[in-house]
Order: sequence, then structure tokens, then C-alpha cells
Amino acid sequence: MSAVRNLAEELISRPSVTPDDAGCQALLAQRLQASGFEAKAMPFGEVANLWLRRGSAAPLLVFAGHTDVVPTGPIEKWDSDPFRPTERDGLLYGRGAADMKSSIAAFAVAAEEFVAAHPGHRGSIALLITSDEEGPSVNGTVKVCEVLSARGETPDYCIVGEPTSVSTLGDTVKNGRRGSLSGRLTVRGRQGHVAYPHLARNAVHLLAPALAELTSQEWDTGNPYFPATTFQVSNLHAGTGASNVVPGEAVADFNFRFSTESTPETLKSRVHALLDAHKLEYDLAWTLSGEPFLTPQGELCQAIGRAIQAETGVEAELSTTGGTSDGRFIAKICPQVVEFGPINASIHQTNEHIRIDALEPLKNIYRRTLENLLLNDGDAA
Repeated sequence: MSAVRNLAEELISRPSVTPDDAGCQALLAQRLQASGFEAKAMPFGEVANLWLRRGSAAPLLVFAGHTDVVPTGPIEKWDSDPFRPTERDGLLYGRGAADMKSSIAAFAVAAEEFVAAHPGHRGSIALLITSDEEGPSVNGTVKVCEVLSARGETPDYCIVGEPTSVSTLGDTVKNGRRGSLSGRLTVRGRQGHVAYPHLARNAVHLLAPALAELTSQEWDTGNPYFPATTFQVSNLHAGTGASNVVPGEAVADFNFRFSTESTPETLKSRVHALLDAHKLEYDLAWTLSGEPFLTPQGELCQAIGRAIQAETGVEAELSTTGGTSDGRFIAKICPQVVEFGPINASIHQTNEHIRIDALEPLKNIYRRTLENLLLNDGDAA
């Protein structure tokens, strides 16, 4: 069994459901200390975080990942124990196989191989590992980044091992993510009997014109890296459940997925201006889950693109689609952040899996990227 598969299976076998790390980080620390990495545990609350670094010089390349996984759901729906890595038909099954214990195993082994082959490499290598990515994400990577920033230990490059590939390993690299801004809008009217509408003010009727205008707005037109900002209503609640009562309150939950062409402040301002123009009585509570980040074509995008091409023959597409990730926190202290990992089709699903024949190429892509960025002699992959 290859080193990367062996480590992936060791990690998958640990039931590290958010925020429990289940000993994954201790395993990584013990292993990489043998390659000269200094391990620093950074727990916050019930969340385990680990910072592993080899070297003190610039540039600093960081691999970032999470050992926590989402719950398995009903065990009986799985064809095998989700925490007993199982091979079937060329696939390795287990919770976290794709998201993202295989990536962690791959970049850990890649770092070991690179250091063994190039002990005098320039710069430094680090791993930032958390057990809070699938949970609230308040005591994980965001806190580690705050500590690193306060002591001036900031990365130059970061590769987040999220599963980004769509159809074949290497077809997609995320060089940014959209921001996520949610709102809960409560419009107040006056409850009453449907037979006497003149004595009531129907909150749904009051909300409807404003909601129609919100859904028809052009918030921005995007840019070469991002699609236009989108507005979607996710829930709508009103009434008492009785068919003869005019609702006195209507609640709409909505979300913006926004590009770097918009800011949370401008989106909030435009929404409030529109609601005020409709003369509504309302409350609006905002939740900002993450701001957008973007890494334009440059050293890191080119280095990982060349590594993918050399290893797989695939020309990677840069993409900013999908949900949020811990990249949004790292981008605040690191100028170049990308996400790259295995095929994401089975993540968070029953019978999550990764192709076994993707493990070695994934590790080699990470190793080749290290060679492209940290070799002194230019003899890169």
C-alpha cells in the first residue's frame, strides 16, 4: 500500500465528526516532526487546530485543511462502515475520503517526499489544520490566522485541499470564492379577519411588491473571474395556519452570493433603500458568512497549473463557483490562495469515496507545486 493511501485510511478510520479531531492532528504532528516540522497545537474552545512549520525563511507555502467531517447520517444507508475505509471497484469509501482527509494525506506525504529530496529548499513549508471547517467556523482557521497575523507569520502562498475537481482529477482549481450575505426580513402589518380586509394590513401583500423588485435587481455584472452577484429567497413564512386570518407579519429569508464587484455594505445599503422606498415597517437582521476573495493569474496559479499538466495532462480551469471555504479567512493574511483537491461528486453524501488511482497523482501534484515554487535551481516540475 502506498504511503498516501495508508495515511488516508488512518485518517478516515478516526470518527472526527465536527468539532472532534479524534486524534488526527496528533498523528500528523508525530509524522511530520520526523521531517523537521515544528508542531504547535492551537486549541480554541472545543476546536483542535494545528500549525506545522519547517523553516523560517520566505517565501512561506502553506497547505490548509480540516480533519473534521460532517455526520454520517443513518449508518444503515451506507454499504460499509463509514469509519472503516473500504475498497470496492477501485474506489476507497469512508466519511472524509473526498472531503478532505485524502487531500491532507496527499499534501503531508508530498511535503515529506519534497523535504527528503530537497532538504536545502528555499523558503518554508507549513500545514494549517483545523477541526472546525464543517461546523460554525469560529474557533478554527479564522482564529489561527489572527494569531499568525499578530506575530507577523503570514504566508505567501496557500493551497487549501478542498475537493475541487469535477469530472477528472485536475480539471478545476478554485482561485477564489464568492461572498455569502444572508438576511432575515420581517415585515409588519396588522392581523385581521379576511372578511374585513379594510380593518387589517396584509403583511404578505405589503412584502410582495418589494420582494418582486429585489428579485429583479441587477446587483452587479461580475467580472472575468466572477459571475454576477445573485439574490435568492430561501424561505417565506406568514400567517397563523388558518385560512380566514390576514397575516400581520411576513418573514423572508434571503441570500446574496456576491462577487468582488460588490461589498456587504453596498448590498445592505441598496436593500434598505428599496425597502424604505416601499414605506414598509420592517426589521432586517444580517449575517455575513464570508467575503469574496480572488487570486488572479500569477505565481501560485501558474505553479499548480503546471504541476497538474505535468502529472495528468489536464489543463486546469480556474473557477470561483461553489460555497464558502476556509480560504476566505486565509486570504485576509495571504496574497495568493487557491483550492485544489479530488473529485467532489460524493462529498457529504452516503458512501462518500475517492478513486484509489487518484491518490498518488494528487500527492504528486502537491509535490510538483512545491518544486515549482521552492526550488533554488529552477529544476521544477
